[in-house]
Amino acid sequence: MGRREPQLEFRWASWFRGFKAPAVPLSLSGEGDGGLTAWCAEAAQGLALHELARKVRVSWNPRMRTTAGRAWWPARGIELNPKLKDCDPDEIWRTLKHELAHLVAYERSGRRRIVPHGAEWQLACCDLGIPGEKIYHNLPFERRRLDRKHAYACGHCFETIQRVRPLKRAVACYECCRKFNNGAYHERFRLVKKKA
Repeated sequence: MGRREPQLEFRWASWFRGFKAPAVPLSLSGEGDGGLTAWCAEAAQGLALHELARKVRVSWNPRMRTTAGRAWWPARGIELNPKLKDCDPDEIWRTLKHELAHLVAYERSGRRRIVPHGAEWQLACCDLGIPGEKIYHNLPFERRRLDRKHAYACGHCFETIQRVRPLKRAVACYECCRKFNNGAYHERFRLVKKKA
């Protein structure tokens, strides 16, 4: 079985109150779907999430290739891959509910940070009728193969990280920083480029 592709790409606005929340970029928005939007609004209304019900919008994005769907917060937008139309209709509804669950979880959490597929999302999935929802899909969408030519190693734990693009700034080993420095960056755990 091949590597599974993430089903969600999540974009988050700034936490600063002074900034205006970004809308779904026009370059990525596709053909709107009034029927699915109405269903999402009704589902949100049923969960007493009136602001979400008023602002949610579903569209089909023809630029999506491997991702089944994507949720945009705080713009409250959902984008679906048009290839879902060629799949079983249950896949469309499952993907729509999966993405709506992200918006429900963030709507309920307000400004509190949550993990995209954490407990809040799992509860929202249960409320939308898809308990036990998986994080990844296994739909037959083409996968991009990217060569990870750049290797970096942590001098402390010797963990190697492969990247498609080179690092442009100082980056440290997340696990070592979390374990030994309360999650803060420390030069001691800086990733160093490995020679080919």
